[in-house]
Amino acid sequence: MTEPQPHIVTRDLTLAFGDFTVQRDLNFTVNRGDVFIIMGGSGCGKSTLLKAMIGLKQPASGEVYYDGEPFWSSSESAREATKRKFGTLFQAGALWSSMTLAENIGLALKQYTDLSDAQIRDVAAYKLMLVGLTGFEDYYPSEISGGMKKRAGLARAMALDPEILFFDEPSAGLDPLSARRLDDLILELRDSLGTTVVVVTHELASIFSIGNNSVFLDPETKTQLATGNPRELRDHHPDLAVRNFLQRGAPAKGGAAVDGSAAEAIAP
Repeated sequence: MTEPQPHIVTRDLTLAFGDFTVQRDLNFTVNRGDVFIIMGGSGCGKSTLLKAMIGLKQPASGEVYYDGEPFWSSSESAREATKRKFGTLFQAGALWSSMTLAENIGLALKQYTDLSDAQIRDVAAYKLMLVGLTGFEDYYPSEISGGMKKRAGLARAMALDPEILFFDEPSAGLDPLSARRLDDLILELRDSLGTTVVVVTHELASIFSIGNNSVFLDPETKTQLATGNPRELRDHHPDLAVRNFLQRGAPAKGGAAVDGSAAEAIAP
């Protein structure tokens, strides 16, 4: 069995808005090929952490390293070069409504490559094929479903063959079946393309079906309480807040759900 290779490392990362601290002293490692989950309750700073990792929000202190190289303390040109290795799917998909799906995917290719229009069209068709949208090149976002928009957004995120894919609440707004299909697609792309995946989510079904590594952010202490495989954290972590979060909806010994709700089923 090969040793894990660190791909992203945070060191003493503190996130703040002015004098308000969101999270402090974050230290975790995302290994190459991980599906890494950033999880925690509402308002704990999951999306803020994601923004710090992709270059949209400068941390108050600390550093993010990619393949051992510092991100925030490097030059602007070096940061831009690192960001070319990222693909990001935002919560709403963020597709341009006035452009077809092929045109949306082609935007980055036009800006960052020397490909001809015909070649860009071919790449867009290939990326849409990867996410199960063959034949939808000339559709507009308003003409497809919410789940299809998420997949089209993923195709656009993959336009430049990124080493790392970032997802912000990918299942938000999707019905359970569409959410499961998107989870399956994330795993298929990770396995076929060798991509490292970082996902912000609080959805238990996604956490357990795709995540092999994670960090748990706590809004009360404003720091991480745990890092590791979500299933192992659910079953064995000593901190009650971590276990309660990951056991939501699980039947307690007396038959009632941990949080009084049986709305969510936990994967075995």
